[in-house]
Amino acid sequence: MSRIGRLPIAVPAGVTVTIDSTNLVTVKGPKGTLTQQVNNDITVKQEGAEILVTRPSDRKDHRAMHGLYRALIANMVKGVTEGFAVTLEMVGTGYRAAAENNGKTLTINIGFSHPVVFEAPENVTFETPVQTKMVVKGIDKQVVGNLAADIRALRKPEPYLGKGIKYEGEHIRRKEGKAGKK
Repeated sequence: MSRIGRLPIAVPAGVTVTIDSTNLVTVKGPKGTLTQQVNNDITVKQEGAEILVTRPSDRKDHRAMHGLYRALIANMVKGVTEGFAVTLEMVGTGYRAAAENNGKTLTINIGFSHPVVFEAPENVTFETPVQTKMVVKGIDKQVVGNLAADIRALRKPEPYLGKGIKYEGEHIRRKEGKAGKK
């Protein structure tokens, strides 16, 4: 049995989970609403304050989907209660970011001839606690992660000077320059 898939998902107070006859799972909480269409082979049941995900057989695709949908539903429950956040840091002279329009727009200056502007999708906000730090917050883990990856891809950290946009706590492997070849 899948070790992830067999774990029950605890539903905290203030969160309502509805499971449609077509296996459409809707989670409503204090921060918003998320939906996920679950494959018809996987069974999702709510028993009291827990959600159970089961599979019909031990076929390889059923085992894979079992853990996947359990993790997706658990992330939905966590997203509507706590939310997700990814922090990015900028290293480089003149690199700076500014959140505008109540966190709906992020303007980044990273050495291009023009500032780069990002518009936040629904249920996502930007924060800039310092000019060189950006925080992407939202209720959908996948959207937050993809948006942070898109921002990082603008100027990946380079290995010689370490300049660029990196995740908070990310370790950049440094290389020696030409002087280190002797």
